[in-house]
Amino acid sequence: MASKGGRYRGSVKDYPNFDASKDAEALYQAMKGWGSDKETILDLVTTRSNQQRMQVIQAYKSLYGKDLIGDLKYELTGKFERLIVGLMRPPAYFDAKEIKDAIDGVGTDEKCLIEILASRDNQQIHALVAAYKDAYGRDLETDVIKDTSGHFKKMLVVLLQGTREEDDIVSEELVAQDAQELFEAGEVKWGTDEAQFIYILGSRSKTHLQLVFDEYEKIAGKTIEESIKGELSGDFEKLMLAVVKCIRSIRDYFAVRLNKAMKGLGTADNTLIRIMVSRSEIDMMDIRESFRTQFEKSLYSMIKNDTSGDYKLALLNLCGGDDDAAGEFFPEAAQAAMQKWELSATTAARIELKGTIEPAADFNADNDGKALRKAMKGFGTDEDTIIDILTKRTNNQRQEIRKAFKSHYGRDLMADLKSELGGTLARLILGLMMTPAQFDAKQINKAIVGAGTDEKVLIEILATRNNQEIQAINEAYQEAYNKSLEDAISSDTSGHFKRILVSLASANRDESGEDLEKAVEDAKVIASVLEISDSVSDDSTSSETRFMTILCTRSYPHLRRVFQEFIKQTNHDVEHTIKKEMSGDVKDAFVAIVRSVKNKPAFFAERLYKAMKGVGTDERALTRILVSRSEIDLYNIRKEFKNEYEKSLHHCLESETSGDFRKALLAICGGDD
Repeated sequence: MASKGGRYRGSVKDYPNFDASKDAEALYQAMKGWGSDKETILDLVTTRSNQQRMQVIQAYKSLYGKDLIGDLKYELTGKFERLIVGLMRPPAYFDAKEIKDAIDGVGTDEKCLIEILASRDNQQIHALVAAYKDAYGRDLETDVIKDTSGHFKKMLVVLLQGTREEDDIVSEELVAQDAQELFEAGEVKWGTDEAQFIYILGSRSKTHLQLVFDEYEKIAGKTIEESIKGELSGDFEKLMLAVVKCIRSIRDYFAVRLNKAMKGLGTADNTLIRIMVSRSEIDMMDIRESFRTQFEKSLYSMIKNDTSGDYKLALLNLCGGDDDAAGEFFPEAAQAAMQKWELSATTAARIELKGTIEPAADFNADNDGKALRKAMKGFGTDEDTIIDILTKRTNNQRQEIRKAFKSHYGRDLMADLKSELGGTLARLILGLMMTPAQFDAKQINKAIVGAGTDEKVLIEILATRNNQEIQAINEAYQEAYNKSLEDAISSDTSGHFKRILVSLASANRDESGEDLEKAVEDAKVIASVLEISDSVSDDSTSSETRFMTILCTRSYPHLRRVFQEFIKQTNHDVEHTIKKEMSGDVKDAFVAIVRSVKNKPAFFAERLYKAMKGVGTDERALTRILVSRSEIDLYNIRKEFKNEYEKSLHHCLESETSGDFRKALLAICGGDD
């Protein structure tokens, strides 16, 4: 039984007035005859503690001479069956079954191995090893060794020993020594001494390691997580990061795992089931609290929206309650939201934005022009040469190549490329050959002209460009289409959405720092507007218009301060509130502005992830973002992508695209993280 300050923190408790025989009879009746009464099964199983369920299994065997788990497997199917049967196993046997499933068959579910072995304490590990031996007649360590390799295998074996120190008495001298040894094993050493990482992270107590991590940051000037990401790789990196996260906070680790299991298209049901079953009598209340704090929504509401049927009802019972019911943040959630905005301000001031394309050394526009002419002359086209040259030159260098090509051959390089290339590769290469402003202007024009309007493209571009970039887009649009950008937007959009886009296209954002007094007043305006957002009118006092004045014209540093003040005044986060109170394109535009203010590279990382997730790939979005950010912050976008989705942008591009288009995208991406 887990406790926090002496309190039980599970969501499933011993059922009062429990009678194993009555429960066994109820389950028998629920499965008797044609069909089964799933409601009775889920209500009974999810409201008894594991110890009580074990008594029900025994009573069922005594009364009917049958195996309850066998009958449940026969009567139930799919995810619901996996969940209910999982609840009927003792915790150690449940973990043992999960690990057996992870290593048996084709391939290995490394994420399952990592999650279980990184998060269990010594007692749980010992029980798991014994249960595995009892259930399958095999040695768990031997099976893990057969199915894994390298440093990943070595760390798993260390964790399987269940010998982590448990003494809360900490030696300051040893803390300093371990921090220094980790630093020297990674940041200082040419290559990495993985054995040192394995020994320290696999054996020291949680209390000790928490202090080591603090000391390490002082020595290295970066967190231990940042160093692990830089020094290690693959499954070994993921395992060590999981160990660090569990040392820091088990509840936060599982909250993040649950969010990722349900985030985006599709649900990782095995992960969802495993966590909900295994933590229901340990720390589910803490996980719920952490989930609400980190993600500004309740675990209950996310399960409700992401699952269905009896499976959903059973999961909600295990969750144990809806933390959104009151419609307010936990106090901890408001504090966490404040910290995120403070971190946003600190990161914006500290992090250097980096593109992935830099000026080519020994650049010669004439030689590049000749090479491109040769690649397109005669029968067939040498796409490799075209890709190799144009993805490794800056935009300024490409413009010089274009001029040299014209001077030498009297031909337009853009026209030749267009005639020689086709499809997605042509769009990408031609995009690289335009100036940034010309490229953005063309994307906006495509979003406006023709049947329907691509509002997402308009929002993405206009909500993320600075004044100088917006002014250049205006000039490029006028020159290319003989029409002002404002007129084009006004003719194709309407209402509050049109006014937001026109305001953004005016390039009137203040570029000064924050004004604390003004920020307090702006936060009050936002707070008062949200109270009347359900009664939107077309006059100047409407919620969207009043939001627009602040969100479209204040500087980024000032808006960060406004959003912090908003939390202080309302106990809400502005993004969460906009999503709740607004809808449609207006909501999307305001959310894009807020996310851009908070972390622009993370905003683009999410756009790239969505472009490749699910059925089909949005090649236009990939082209638009990689071309437009290649010399600004694509390196930072890569880092945010890896951090958020636990896979590299390079890997996803490689998996989701093909042919010469893929080659060009990977060249622009600039490396595999």
